[in-house]
Amino acid sequence: MATLEPQIGPSAPHMLAVGEGEALRRIAYRYRAAPAGAPARPTVVWLGGFKSDMVSTKASALDAWAEREGRAFLRFDYSGHGESEGRFEDGTIGKWLEESLAVIRMVTSGPLVLVGSSMGGWIALLVARALAQAGEAARLAGMVLIAPAVDFTEKLMWANFSDGIRREIAENGFWLRPSDYSPDPYPITRALIEDGRNHLLLDKALRSWCPVHILQGMQDPDVPWKHALALVEHLAEDSVVLTLIKSGDHRLSTEADLERLVGAVEGAA
Repeated sequence: MATLEPQIGPSAPHMLAVGEGEALRRIAYRYRAAPAGAPARPTVVWLGGFKSDMVSTKASALDAWAEREGRAFLRFDYSGHGESEGRFEDGTIGKWLEESLAVIRMVTSGPLVLVGSSMGGWIALLVARALAQAGEAARLAGMVLIAPAVDFTEKLMWANFSDGIRREIAENGFWLRPSDYSPDPYPITRALIEDGRNHLLLDKALRSWCPVHILQGMQDPDVPWKHALALVEHLAEDSVVLTLIKSGDHRLSTEADLERLVGAVEGAA
């Protein structure tokens, strides 16, 4: 169950209550509506990455673009991320997907362009599948994926973990993974790994139900560029453009990278 809660102040995010009982969490979001009289165009939806938030460089760049262009733009934080409630270590792909669908369905109507960064690329494809299964495939106008970490819990984490790390996760319920992006390690939980297996996409035929543009750095240490190629191969029935950035890292947040991102979204929207 999802319910809206009032905005607390002019600079505060809106909050959306998702779930019930002990599973209830308040999800923070910011929505920029298109101005009155603007042409009818798809709403752009930002889906952030693992341990990222909606005020990240790329999300903020897209918000500034949306303001300049008079475009509707939605961004939000998963539970345990940014300004949303909850503990990060309680999060799973299934929970974050549930929250994404709740915010999208409560706040938006009409066509969408889904923009997914890293883990958000996986979430974007899961959102597309859920919408299509609900008879809402027509809402999918386009998709832009940045270093899409599809199936990362299994393909990029578990498959590369040592026996010792796997044993620690199995016995203790979590492992603290050092991070290149934060002084604090990330807890990788058994629940995250096990729930991720319920949402794998690269083990079967895959659809996006809309044109896809993938931006992928070739110097990405977290999501290898060949992982993006595997995704392209799985999207055999849909139109896909893959842009490889030879010097690009995982963040793809340089000025040139942001220009590519805005250009890709403009092309999709």
